[in-house]
Amino acid sequence: MKTEPSVKTHWVSRSAFQIVVFLFLFAEIGLWAVLHSGASLWWALPLVLVASHFMHGAAVGFHEATHGLLRKNRRFNEFDGVLLGVFSFMSFSLYRAAHQTHHAYFATERDEELWPFVFTKAPRWSRVLVAFLELTCGILYTPFLFLRSFLRKGSPIRSPKVRKRIWMELALMVVVWIGIIAAVSYWEVWYYFGWMYLAPAFIAGNLQSWRKYVEHVGLTGNTVNSATRHIVAEGWTGRLVAFTLLHEPYHGVHHLHVGIPHSELPHRKDEILPKTPDERAPFPSYRHAMLDVLRSLRDPRVGAQWHGNAKQT
Repeated sequence: MKTEPSVKTHWVSRSAFQIVVFLFLFAEIGLWAVLHSGASLWWALPLVLVASHFMHGAAVGFHEATHGLLRKNRRFNEFDGVLLGVFSFMSFSLYRAAHQTHHAYFATERDEELWPFVFTKAPRWSRVLVAFLELTCGILYTPFLFLRSFLRKGSPIRSPKVRKRIWMELALMVVVWIGIIAAVSYWEVWYYFGWMYLAPAFIAGNLQSWRKYVEHVGLTGNTVNSATRHIVAEGWTGRLVAFTLLHEPYHGVHHLHVGIPHSELPHRKDEILPKTPDERAPFPSYRHAMLDVLRSLRDPRVGAQWHGNAKQT
């Protein structure tokens, strides 16, 4: 396996995940203080949004862990991945196995993450319905998407060892959440649980879905750069967003160099500049990219296989 040359990065950039986790904890402490004080809930709303953003950043950390890039120590990397998965209603091993298809068969009908948008035979109404569900209830739809990949006939996840571990992680998730719900019920802290976990998690799940759509949905190119939207912001706010999302906005670089840490992605941004007419220049912000995504939601699809096919109705 070819080893990617390393790029020297600042320790702050390399520590983005740890910083995001601490910022999330600070937001949660602030949210608890507001709720406990009995102050107006209007003070809680901005803290919920902040916590949601950092939850979203932690979800990107989960993605990094599936590539073995979150922690240098493999056992710590696996532990963090499983832990993040439990609180995201996601089996770490299931996500890793299905996510491999996204890289190996990117934007083709074998790309499990982009189902059903990669299927030219999928009716337009069904793709629009899926987009609506994923963008409005991502916290539930995303686990469903991966469970579908695992449970369906012809699943690409065939290894008995991997499937056994997935079942074990799913069982662990059930046990942990039974314990959490029992504890919340016993101490009657549903009010805090709703504001400090459910509300931020629901928003974070939708942010995750919208980011996924920004990255790929609506693009029908046959290369990484022609089937991926990239965000390269020059302002400090855009760079801060990229930092707290572990540089995921440089998404095309990740596809081109899947084995390098997130902190090195910005150093390779020249590789996602358009080289052919069908490749798009990076967007200066998520706001600009979102306008392009919204236009595609009338007929959401992904992949070059759509060329030459009649529009589905």
